[in-house]
Amino acid sequence: MRKSKPKKRQILPDPVYGDVRVTKFVNHLMYDGKKNLSYDIFYSALETVKAKLPNEEKTALEIWKAALENITPQVEVKSRRVGGATFQVPTEIRPDRKESVSMKNLILYARKRGGKTMSDKLSAEILDAYNNQGGAYKRKEEMHRMAEANRAFAYFRF
Repeated sequence: MRKSKPKKRQILPDPVYGDVRVTKFVNHLMYDGKKNLSYDIFYSALETVKAKLPNEEKTALEIWKAALENITPQVEVKSRRVGGATFQVPTEIRPDRKESVSMKNLILYARKRGGKTMSDKLSAEILDAYNNQGGAYKRKEEMHRMAEANRAFAYFRF
């Protein structure tokens, strides 16, 4: 590469929980720079989660983190051309990409859900991910299945 790598930007922790992961999630959730609206959606979704699980000893933020852990993929497949044929090569995902992929999947499947508001959809998807079900969890399982099926091509790793 001719140029040096661009510097990683410092992400500030969110105002309520003081957590950087929350800010990253809100940044993925945000449309057209409307960060306050994204924060409102996220915090109301966490309140709904806490209301739906009243006898849970964990806080809403811990439930959200556990849900993210449940839908975080470990391996993915990448296309690689070898001699005119394209192989799906399973590769491990680096930690920052794992986090990003899981957040994006959670938001994507929350947007696809039926429901009144985005906070309702998001809270329902968080609860499903916490209970190892829902669209985002199925997506992770599908990624793992694809990697397992193509394990024979792992020696093409680059």
